Amino acid sequence: MSAARPRTTLRTLAAVAVLPLLLTACGYGSESTDSGDQAKAAKGAKKLSADEVKIGYFPNLTHGTALVGVQSGLLQKELGGTEIKPSTFNAGPSEIEALNAGSIDIGWIGPSPAINGYTKSQGKSLRIIGGSASGGVKLVVNPKKIKSLDDLKGKKIATPQFGNTQDVAFLNWIAEKGWKVDAQSGKGDVSVVRSDNKITPDAYKSGSIDGAWVPEPTASKLVSEGGKVILDEADLWPDKKFVITNIIVSQKFLKEHPDVVEAVLRGSVKTNKWINANPGKAKASANAALQKLSGKALPAKVIDPAWKSIDFLDDPLASTLDSEAKHAVKSGLLEQPDLRGIYDLEPLNKVLKAEGRAEVDDAGLGTK
Repeated sequence: MSAARPRTTLRTLAAVAVLPLLLTACGYGSESTDSGDQAKAAKGAKKLSADEVKIGYFPNLTHGTALVGVQSGLLQKELGGTEIKPSTFNAGPSEIEALNAGSIDIGWIGPSPAINGYTKSQGKSLRIIGGSASGGVKLVVNPKKIKSLDDLKGKKIATPQFGNTQDVAFLNWIAEKGWKVDAQSGKGDVSVVRSDNKITPDAYKSGSIDGAWVPEPTASKLVSEGGKVILDEADLWPDKKFVITNIIVSQKFLKEHPDVVEAVLRGSVKTNKWINANPGKAKASANAALQKLSGKALPAKVIDPAWKSIDFLDDPLASTLDSEAKHAVKSGLLEQPDLRGIYDLEPLNKVLKAEGRAEVDDAGLGTK
């Protein structure tokens, strides 16, 4: 069954100009790059219905499933002779553009760009087919200037990008406090400063911002510079879980190569299982992947707390994506979207069933 056509589209997020960021160990920027060394398809192994599958992800700890899955060969193992062709992206809009252009087939991505891509294409471009990570987002402040959450009023707080997932979350939190901020300019009772994660630590050190609502490892970098975690976003969500990274696929590729999609999902599920069973080795694998991509590994004082704050899971936490969309509407960044059909969890549930695990739910936003 095809997805219902969305009645409205994103008003603001679709028009956001993506800042041209540079590739760093934090994994933020705008350019797509080859992800470097990875396991190759075994010689003579049987191919699936496609010779290759082009996958995209961020060189970022919240995309640890892809980092570890590629680095360890766990994803490639499930694909047999069908070769993985990985690319890394440092901004969600550029990854969506690549998916729409056919430059990638499957991608790891945050909820806001997934919502944007789906609504902007009137429900024709992508499907969310699985989860990958929850958590890993914190509000870090200068403890000399901010002693409590109420002290944020009148202060300058950074978010990574206008309209991105953390920007939406912070604006929603501000609204719930009863404070007023203009979503477009960021001006109001709190000054919301859109600052790319590459420069946020320096902005903090210089005193030009008083804190930041940011994902890992930027949050832990700020802590290493003397910042204090005053709020973990996980504490705002039921069961302390909210989607930070999803797996998406182009609808065309899903229709033409369902066996390849299922194999990637099987690899993702097995990677998450290995990550959770071997947290130390998985952290080292992710850091090795980051070093190959950026030329610099994260120091222990950054990666250790950052890695602990991320929950790697297979459930896409669909109800929280729906909530995040509502937060964007409430914040004035998004017109009410129709997200029915954004999920197709049938392939994932098939994989989970084969593993003897419970199926996951699409919160009424599936294709059926």
